[in-house]
Amino acid sequence: MTTSDELVFDVRGLSVAFQSETGTVRALDDVSLSAHRGEILGVVGESGCGKSTIGMSVMGLLPAAARVLGGEIRLDGSDLLSLSPSDLRRLRGREMGMIFQEPMTSLNPVMTVGRQIAEVLRRHRRTSRASSMKCAIELLELVGIPDARSRSGSYPHQLSGGMRQRVVIAMAVACEPKLLIADEPTTALDVTVQAQILDLLRRLRDDVGVTIVLIAHNLGVIAQTADRVAIMYAGRKVEEGRTGDLLDSPRHPYTARLLAATPQAFRASGTNVRRLAEIPGHVPMLPDADTSCTFAPRCHRAVEICTRRRPELEKVGNSHVACFRPEDST
Repeated sequence: MTTSDELVFDVRGLSVAFQSETGTVRALDDVSLSAHRGEILGVVGESGCGKSTIGMSVMGLLPAAARVLGGEIRLDGSDLLSLSPSDLRRLRGREMGMIFQEPMTSLNPVMTVGRQIAEVLRRHRRTSRASSMKCAIELLELVGIPDARSRSGSYPHQLSGGMRQRVVIAMAVACEPKLLIADEPTTALDVTVQAQILDLLRRLRDDVGVTIVLIAHNLGVIAQTADRVAIMYAGRKVEEGRTGDLLDSPRHPYTARLLAATPQAFRASGTNVRRLAEIPGHVPMLPDADTSCTFAPRCHRAVEICTRRRPELEKVGNSHVACFRPEDST
């Protein structure tokens, strides 16, 4: 499917903080992202970079300790942050869906998978019990579950991890939402099943026209699936561009190090076999206010200005990069 010019998903200047016993920790700091109809936007970074917080913010599922400090989250032009809890509940499942990391915790263990999918349809489309079960079986067929009619009567524990993830995807797309948030949808799945799930997401994009935000820590997953990719580090977006351009010519030192730590088979280009690189240190926990480059303590290209000023996103090559000394510069 060709991506349209219709802007479906638009996050502007989103900042989110968590209150802890030691003070306020900022999970997202002035993050802006957007995706058009039929586009797959990849969001990549290490654990603790704020990827899942973006998804939870969009869905209105942030924990009680979190608060949105500022920004907008727009779905098809409507600001989700201005909606009441009841209005947001009506949108979840109908206009936007989410695939969580672990399907077993996303499914009710005492309900058959067919009933769980049918429940989504009955709630949002007010269909009859018979009609919703018929649609549930069709959805199981859509996501590639064999013998869907029989499997609809199975409980989650009777299915494999890959099948459970397919059920979760069927629930997420049951009402043909405009936006699908996929938060690490291939975690804990073997390589073969992982490839099948990614292929399924691409087919759903092509067949249904859904816009997908694919959250991952693995650039290999993004290389196979996403049209564009945003790199997150410590709650900030540090680079964004078309997937092929960004993987072929990473500009931010963090992106370059992530790519160097990716197995060669998933690289966008190149065939030389070498030892995988590592990034020293760890992702910091940001205080409520921070005006430096957060990657500077781990960066081999850092200079004095990196420790006292925050770099802004600027166009470098075919990407937008927040760095004072991007790769391929002096």
